[in-house]
Amino acid sequence: MTTMTLAKALNSGLRAAMEQDPRVLVMGEDVGKLGGVFRVTDGLAKDFGEQRVLDTPLSESGIIGTAVGLAIRGFRPVCEIQFDGFVFPGYDQIVSQLAKLRFRSQGKVPVPVVVRIPFGGGIGAVEHHSESPESLFAHVAGLKVVACSNPDDAHWMIRQAIASDDPVIFFEPKRRYWEKGEVSESAPAGLYSSRVVRAGTDVTVACYGPLVKTCLEAASAAESEGRSLEVIDLRSLSPLDLDPVVASVRRTGRLVVASEAPSESSVTSEVAARVQEECFHTLEAPVLRVTGFDTPYPPSRLEEDYLPDLDRVLDVVDRSLEF
Repeated sequence: MTTMTLAKALNSGLRAAMEQDPRVLVMGEDVGKLGGVFRVTDGLAKDFGEQRVLDTPLSESGIIGTAVGLAIRGFRPVCEIQFDGFVFPGYDQIVSQLAKLRFRSQGKVPVPVVVRIPFGGGIGAVEHHSESPESLFAHVAGLKVVACSNPDDAHWMIRQAIASDDPVIFFEPKRRYWEKGEVSESAPAGLYSSRVVRAGTDVTVACYGPLVKTCLEAASAAESEGRSLEVIDLRSLSPLDLDPVVASVRRTGRLVVASEAPSESSVTSEVAARVQEECFHTLEAPVLRVTGFDTPYPPSRLEEDYLPDLDRVLDVVDRSLEF
C-alpha cells in the first residue's frame, strides 16, 4: 500500500488510466500547465503532452459537447469542472446528449465520458464553489453518478469510471483533497457498490462523499457513550446499491442518512424511501436524515452552521434511539 492525499490518489488514477489506454484524454479549464485549481492534474500535461491534456476555454457547455463528440469518435475523455456550481452551463449537454446517446443508439454508440466535479463545502468559499448538486444528476436516466470519500476509492473509482462505457458523473469531496490515506494494490470494491466502513449494532448511518469522515468521527464519539453505529459509504448514488444498507437496517432497526445537500428531493430522500419499503416491518424508528438546509449555500462565515457536523449527526442518532 502507498499513502497519499485524495488529490494525489486521483492524479495517480488518471495517470494509470492514461498510461493504459492512449484514447484517454483529460480536458478542462486550467488542467494543463496549471494542473487544475486543486492540482489534481498536476504533471499530466508535461508527461502526456498537450494533445492529451487539453486546456479549454471557459465554457462548460463547450467542454461537455466536445467530449461527447470525442467519445463518439472512439476517445475516452475525462472532463474537469472547476467547481460544482460551474457545471450548469454544461447541464444541457449532459442531460440532452451525454445521458441519452447510448440508449438512443440502442447501445451501438457507447459514450465513455467521465465528468469530474469537486463538490461540497468546508473550504471557506462562496456559492457556486461549495454546492452539492448530485441529486440533479442522480435523477437523470442514462447517467451513472458516484462519489469517492477517501484516497483508496479516489484512485480506483476514477480508473473504473474511465473504463466504463457509460457516462459517469464523478463527484470529489473538495474539502478532503488534502487528507491522506492508504491506496491498495487492487480495487477494494466495484464502482457501483456501497461498502460498510465501520461495523456496529445499534444504528445504521448511510452517507457518502465528504460526510463519510464526519460520520466515522461521530461513530467513534458515540462508542465512548456505549452506542454502536454501523457506517456505510454509499459510494454510488445512481445506481444505488442498498443491499448492504438493507441488511444492516434489518439488524439495527434504525437508519440515519447523512449528506451535505439540501434535504428536499435528494439522494437522502431516495435512500429513506427505498429502505422504508424494504424494511418496514423491522424498523424500530422512522428513517431520519441529517442534511444541509433548503437554502442557497451561505457566505463562508456561516458555513459551519450550515454543514452537518459531528454534533448534528449524534443528535439525530439520539432521536432515532429514543423511539
